[in-house]
Amino acid sequence: MAESLPWQVAELPADAVEIGHVQEAWGVRGWVRVHGLSQSGDALLHARRWYLQPPSSTRSPRARAFDAFQGIVAVAVAEARWHGDAVVAHFDGVDDRGLAERLRGARIHIARADFPPTDDPNEFYWVDLIGLSVVNREGVVLGVVEDLLPTGPHAVLCLRDGTGEQAVERLIPFVSAYVDAVDLAARRITVDWQPDY
Repeated sequence: MAESLPWQVAELPADAVEIGHVQEAWGVRGWVRVHGLSQSGDALLHARRWYLQPPSSTRSPRARAFDAFQGIVAVAVAEARWHGDAVVAHFDGVDDRGLAERLRGARIHIARADFPPTDDPNEFYWVDLIGLSVVNREGVVLGVVEDLLPTGPHAVLCLRDGTGEQAVERLIPFVSAYVDAVDLAARRITVDWQPDY
């Protein structure tokens, strides 16, 4: 049965980024509705190849749809667009609801190289900020970015300084009032922030 399906077994690219999951089949012609993670819309619309991984829970009946592939499949995106506040997509060769429904719950990965470039030099993809060292104006290391937290009008950098019980967690608003510079090449963010804040 696997040979009759329109997607191919694949490995995740080295620069793969998980950016959402297939929420459900959408319509009767093989489209799917996607639940994207923060700031993923542009990448979902731009990338022409998505990598789908079975849902996290191997007990899920949905995961069985991937049994024939034993893992990750690559799909060619024929079309993707906004529909309300969600992205809907159609894959080459997926032309009926039943086949689209088999992808429900699949985790979506896209190669970072397939993200569209940003037009603003002060605009960054969150994935590029994870792992950057954060220092203040005096050169004091405040920690490493572990995550970003969306709070509505802006994001918040979630930092960790140290390990184990001695680790310190810091939250710094990712706004120009506190962030002086982001140097991706040097893997450093400079902020106007003190260790005791």
